[in-house]
Amino acid sequence: MTKWSKKLAELGIELPEVAKPVAAYVPAVKAGRQVYTSGQLPMRNGELMAVGHVGVSVTIEEANACARQCALNALAAINSVVDLNKIEQIVKVTGFISGGPDFTQQSAIMNGASDLLLEIFGDAGKHARTSIGVASLPLGAPVEVELLVRLAD
Repeated sequence: MTKWSKKLAELGIELPEVAKPVAAYVPAVKAGRQVYTSGQLPMRNGELMAVGHVGVSVTIEEANACARQCALNALAAINSVVDLNKIEQIVKVTGFISGGPDFTQQSAIMNGASDLLLEIFGDAGKHARTSIGVASLPLGAPVEVELLVRLAD
């Protein structure tokens, strides 16, 4: 067992099955020493964890948990194209949050994803991040997250 697999086991975290794409794309693409994920929805056991807009029908706590699940799903997508243990650095996290018209706490939601990545990867999990508020997301999801990672040689 190597570094990141060991850390996941220590934290009691199991990677989920890779979510099936809902359109014409693949979950992740390796390009040189980088892996880009498609946007990952908060799917757990084949179903969305929540549906709706944050601050309207989805609480901040629920959306934070959704962002965490999205990050886990993104790691599973990465693991489907390259061994997760090859990750050298989480480079960028981009989050899309479907909120009500006055919702402005996108960063608080994205902490769910960022905190998970820091728990698993430590300093290698420190990343740049963008949190974007949107009117709606696929399937009515409240959160969508994509990752960019750099691989070791």
